[in-house]
Amino acid sequence: MLQRNIFTTLLCVSFLLHNVSSKTVSMFYDQEITSDTCYNRYGRPHRCLPEFKNIAYQRRIKVTHTCGENGPRKFCKTSYEGCGVCDAKDASLAHPPSYLTDLNNPSDLTCWQTDPLDNSKQNVTLILSLGKQFDITYINLEFCSFRPDAMAIYKSNDFGRSWTPYQYYADHCMQMFHKSTRGIVSHGNEVEALCTDAHLLRPLRGGRIAFSTLEGRPSAPNIDANELLQEWVTATDIKVVFMKISGNRRHSGTKKDMLYYGVSDFSVGGRCRCNGHASKCVKNPQGKLVCDCKHHTSGVNCEKCSPFYQDRPWMRATANDANECIACNCSNHAKHCRFNAELYRLEGHGGECNNCRHNTAGRFCHYCKQGYYRDKGKDITHRKACIKCDCHPVGSRGKICDQATGQCPCKEGVTGRTCNECKPGFKKTKTKAAPCVDKRGNDQPRKDTRNTDCKKCRPLLLSVTKYCKRDFGIKVLIVARAHIKGWMKFTVEIEEVFKWTGGNRLRVGKKEIWVRTRDVKCSCPKFRLNRRYLIVGFNDSDEVQKVVVNRRTIVTQWSATIARRVAKFQRRQKKGVCLSTNIEENF
Repeated sequence: MLQRNIFTTLLCVSFLLHNVSSKTVSMFYDQEITSDTCYNRYGRPHRCLPEFKNIAYQRRIKVTHTCGENGPRKFCKTSYEGCGVCDAKDASLAHPPSYLTDLNNPSDLTCWQTDPLDNSKQNVTLILSLGKQFDITYINLEFCSFRPDAMAIYKSNDFGRSWTPYQYYADHCMQMFHKSTRGIVSHGNEVEALCTDAHLLRPLRGGRIAFSTLEGRPSAPNIDANELLQEWVTATDIKVVFMKISGNRRHSGTKKDMLYYGVSDFSVGGRCRCNGHASKCVKNPQGKLVCDCKHHTSGVNCEKCSPFYQDRPWMRATANDANECIACNCSNHAKHCRFNAELYRLEGHGGECNNCRHNTAGRFCHYCKQGYYRDKGKDITHRKACIKCDCHPVGSRGKICDQATGQCPCKEGVTGRTCNECKPGFKKTKTKAAPCVDKRGNDQPRKDTRNTDCKKCRPLLLSVTKYCKRDFGIKVLIVARAHIKGWMKFTVEIEEVFKWTGGNRLRVGKKEIWVRTRDVKCSCPKFRLNRRYLIVGFNDSDEVQKVVVNRRTIVTQWSATIARRVAKFQRRQKKGVCLSTNIEENF
């Protein structure tokens, strides 16, 4: 059955394109014998092509002029064939555009035609809209009138928004189109329109004008490797413009009724453009023609890979390679991925998984995300391959465990995979800082045994009341420090003085802050070099150059939040309501 269809198609092409070379027809034959399925009997993909046919058949043609639309009009064929009347309102006398694409029966010829033209250079236009991209092989016009002296064929690849010339015909090519007659096609101009006068062979009445998109194009046998030529044969719309009618010099005066255009058949050979990834086109739910895409491709013309098949870039199918789109490797944990050209260039695989599920992560969803570890008894593709760490909130240092073993990071003296028990020789405590301590040591946690006096040192929180009750508030930058006989001297740069109660006012500049060594060891306060702090305290020294920081002093690192709070405190102090507040605004 397939061979019979191929033979019939070849006869059709050969008949319509009697002036097309055997080499070109052979090339179309090679395309036609490709199977109408996209996979062989072993399930392997290969190039597939939709049916080659007359894609203009029974399609509507837009025309700018049809005879009889303004009432009955006389026309004459030849002096020996006689005359007739065209009337668009009378079906038996009408010559509508539908006759252009109906069944072309030589024994019952139907013709679309125009009224006889008053001006031989009056343009008449025919437009065929295909609705989607097609690969065009030939365009054929059969006339039942005088053939035009000059005409042009155009194609559009954007649904008629712009037009590209396909071929020019003229008795004087240079005069009409500024092109030489019978131009030579080379690799440099094989996607440019040529001009010819070969259509003017006598007799001028009747006959056909046929144009082949690939005839004489040097790269035609290797079109799979030539993107420009692939674009050249692609069209969504075809336009034919008749520019100058022939026979005007012979048929003048009373014989002007012969000067009209009449076409019995407008046929276009081609196939639905699917880039080798579909064997047929179908109508989608919206009624538009689209390719029935295979090889994991999608789009109206199978021009892209399907969403999850992004491991390599989309490519057109060729006679040697189907270029099937390949699925991303996401270990069964993702439904979406994207193509990364740089990774494909480096590794030959470009798929990157998006939104890994089942607590997995990574480019291929191939390892467990933070807070989970691998179940060694299950393959990574299993949906329960990752187990939650469940680190103990007191015994562990964090919630993230080792992704291979599941071991949580335990505090000193703590053991267990989740850090939920004390090591041998350790006992539990009630403090979160050191939940397990050595039984042979002091009953108190080790941090406390270093300096029992540190218990009295606790951080003071800044509030409106505490700010108002204290004698000074300054912003400082810690510059240097030195140990002097039980004291730690910090050299600071005072950048702002917010308040000061004392005889001599404290000014901006370099000053000294004194802290007892025992308080420094307890981090009470904890100063770091080259950092800024807010210090709010009592003025326990009579020396303006000496500021003493003790355990009643509030020290906090400077930040934008602190700056806003201090500004608020100052506004309340200026209003005289500083000490009347009983609201503690703590950090």
